[in-house]
Amino acid sequence: MKCCLSDLRYKEVINMATGQRLGYVCDAEIDLDEGRVLALIVPGQRKMGGLLAGEADYVLPWSSITRMGEDIILAEVGEPQPRRPRERKPPLLG
Repeated sequence: MKCCLSDLRYKEVINMATGQRLGYVCDAEIDLDEGRVLALIVPGQRKMGGLLAGEADYVLPWSSITRMGEDIILAEVGEPQPRRPRERKPPLLG
């Protein structure tokens, strides 16, 4: 199965250890020097319909991804679930 990074945005991530639905992939960390994916990032839940910042994002190391299907990604992650605020980069001025 071939998959583009843009296709990952439509895949839901599920924690195999707990059955918890973590959400949909919003970003990926990539090592450009080595040309490999380091982690997938799933946004934490937002408050007030997305108006207020909520929980930090899930950062799932690539080694925790066990299986990718047509619309679901299965990951084995330990407890507690790793989270961190997403690093926002300033927009490029062109």
